[in-house]
Amino acid sequence: MLPSYYEFYNPVKILSGNKAVENIPFELDQLGARRPIIITDRGVAGAGLVRIIEKAFADTTLSIGAVYDETPPDSSIETVNTIAGIYRKTGCDSIIAVGGGSAIDTAKGVGIVITENSEDLMKFMGAEMLKKTMKPFIVVPTTSGTGSECTLVAVISNPAKNVKMAFTSYKLLPNVAVLDPRMTLTCPPKITAATGMDALTHAMEGFYCNQKNPMSDAYAGAAIELVRDNLVEAVKNGKNENARLAMANAACMAGTAFSNSMVGMVHGLGHAAGAVCHIPHGIAMSIFLPFGLEYNSVKAADPIGRLLVHWGGFDEYMKTPVAQRPARTVELVRAMKDTLYGLCGLPRTLSEAGVPREKLPEIAKTATGDGSLLLNPEELEYDDALRVLNEAYA
Repeated sequence: MLPSYYEFYNPVKILSGNKAVENIPFELDQLGARRPIIITDRGVAGAGLVRIIEKAFADTTLSIGAVYDETPPDSSIETVNTIAGIYRKTGCDSIIAVGGGSAIDTAKGVGIVITENSEDLMKFMGAEMLKKTMKPFIVVPTTSGTGSECTLVAVISNPAKNVKMAFTSYKLLPNVAVLDPRMTLTCPPKITAATGMDALTHAMEGFYCNQKNPMSDAYAGAAIELVRDNLVEAVKNGKNENARLAMANAACMAGTAFSNSMVGMVHGLGHAAGAVCHIPHGIAMSIFLPFGLEYNSVKAADPIGRLLVHWGGFDEYMKTPVAQRPARTVELVRAMKDTLYGLCGLPRTLSEAGVPREKLPEIAKTATGDGSLLLNPEELEYDDALRVLNEAYA
């Protein structure tokens, strides 16, 4: 059924395929830019992925102004200001982010302070606080999970105040996302599994949360099918470029879906577990996804049941009685978790992830204040959150 009103927006140009990176100089030229800064981390640089991009500039009139490869695992306001200083000093005019969520979020923060000519990033925290058009911005993801190359969100920490600042604005959407399978070939099996489950969670929550719409459903459904068909192969055989490219597309489409439909309690619990116990985001998503599906299976029975079309296949959907479809979807998600645990040891429970049981009340309390709960079909109060956490522990 169509909602009475919805909005959908995705202006990001997608370049997908082998050697897609080689098109970056052309795209920068079309954006009026000639001297980008590359923002990445040591792991990506050490894997030789930056050199692939540098080679793309070899026979062009464009030049790379600077490379910053010390982005920390958690993006911070200090890192943003440091990179912004390098950007100004070296006369850069555009940004290329190469990496996972932290590098991309850091690059978005740099874009804010450069465009606004400010060093006080906190002034722009919140939703739609940005009014100026950002500098040309290209993203090359090296993991297939966050979908940050197609989202309007950045999360950047302020260590001095011990808070994570959220920025949401259509201005933060990159101009171009480059999905090149060469850029994810070195991703280890466990990270491949965790980021793949992150993408699956984006797509599934985006498919059943309250702001869903036909456009986001189309992106989410396609993403789910790509994860279903390619995640296990990408974990088993990381050099399979077809599987890697499929997962890159899945993450990108899932990011587009949830940027428009938003997410729910799985992310709320995951954010809280990450804040309290530093669980990597993808692992938290994998742990909590079946519990979020179960918890919402009354008010969102129809969309969660219809997930079975994409996750189990049409034949599975048709042979499963209507009332049993949500439970069957959950069952198949848990089967994927078991498979990934067997392949690479991806934790299935909070105990396997090393979370102390005594931390569960703190996680529950933190989760109830998370903005992700606003569009969850069912309300999640403290007692409910604690019950789910206890179920996810064993």
